[in-house]
Amino acid sequence: MSEEIINRVANSKLVTLDLEDFYPSGERVVFDIKKWLFEDLILKESEFRDYINQHDWQQYDQKYLALTCSSDAIIPSWAYLLISTKLAGIAKKTVVGDLEMLETVIFQEIILSMDVSTFAGKPVILKGCSDKPIPSSAYTLLIERLVPVVGSLLFGEACSTVPLYKFKK
Repeated sequence: MSEEIINRVANSKLVTLDLEDFYPSGERVVFDIKKWLFEDLILKESEFRDYINQHDWQQYDQKYLALTCSSDAIIPSWAYLLISTKLAGIAKKTVVGDLEMLETVIFQEIILSMDVSTFAGKPVILKGCSDKPIPSSAYTLLIERLVPVVGSLLFGEACSTVPLYKFKK
């Protein structure tokens, strides 16, 4: 007589939340303005404006851009703002910083727009493993949004979780 194996995880009320499911498609591009600086260090306004006006901005259509300068130059804030005016309405998102900053901003918008009321009173597992670059700050922001509504919060996989929070009655 063999006993039927029951999958208690599948039959539980656990809700798994995987941030990778929310990862938006689209190419991520680092745009380095170093190449537009005199000797990689000095921003000359007239030359910089010429580069901006001559550049093909349409190549960034529907892409995510991280504007940066890889040299130790001191870049005035208006330089990035000027580039942003050219990318407005073309790029999906433009930030000043590196790729991690770009992903952080993308996920901040996603998490702030989530309807967390669907998790009210439920035990929620934040899936920990990801093949995509999910920034750590995305998890902390998500936790800030979930703690006021969930019954409990765990991190990892259903077979191996780390308890993070439990609602006290």
